[in-house]
Amino acid sequence: MEKIGFYIAKGLRAVLQRPAIRSSVIDKHSRVCSGSQLSRVEMDRYSYIGHDCFLNNVKIGSFCSIADNCKIGGATHQIGYVSTSPVFVSGKNIMGKNFAEHADNETAQTIIESDVWMGMGCHIKEGVHIHTGAIIGMGSVVTKDIPPYEIWGGVPAKLIRKRFSDEVTEMLLESAWWNWPEEKIKEYSDCFDDPMVFLQQLKTEDN
Repeated sequence: MEKIGFYIAKGLRAVLQRPAIRSSVIDKHSRVCSGSQLSRVEMDRYSYIGHDCFLNNVKIGSFCSIADNCKIGGATHQIGYVSTSPVFVSGKNIMGKNFAEHADNETAQTIIESDVWMGMGCHIKEGVHIHTGAIIGMGSVVTKDIPPYEIWGGVPAKLIRKRFSDEVTEMLLESAWWNWPEEKIKEYSDCFDDPMVFLQQLKTEDN
């Protein structure tokens, strides 16, 4: 009965707390879980966004894994004006009121390349560029760009270690396997558990 109750509750959540998606393009093979809010988001194939996430003006590559409760991107406020309140700048705001139409800041797009894994509860500052293969630890606050195949974590997030040697990283980036057609990915998928075997097999075929 406990198992049945779990699936009933999960199903009800999916129905009652559907994701709110506006002005976004989500690949048909990608998924957005319940309770998440997306505005101006582009997401390529086989990526997913967990439950109760918030994303604004974000571009996401393929094969990304974004866990629950992540906040990515967002709006900025004018800090040089008399007030930082949005009621003094142009455009719609939560109050539905504009005392003036001063110029507002443009929100920089946040870029998340392919095969990025982001742990639960991460906060990613708008305009940050997270490169392919990066891993971000649970609860991290990211305020800087993250290079490819590095593991970052903390508040603010810092480099913990590199996933692979510089040589392996370079070869994985050169392979650009995330852009391959599905048939080729399937062909090589048996060796995805070992980067060296994968790269050796790729090198053998190229020769």
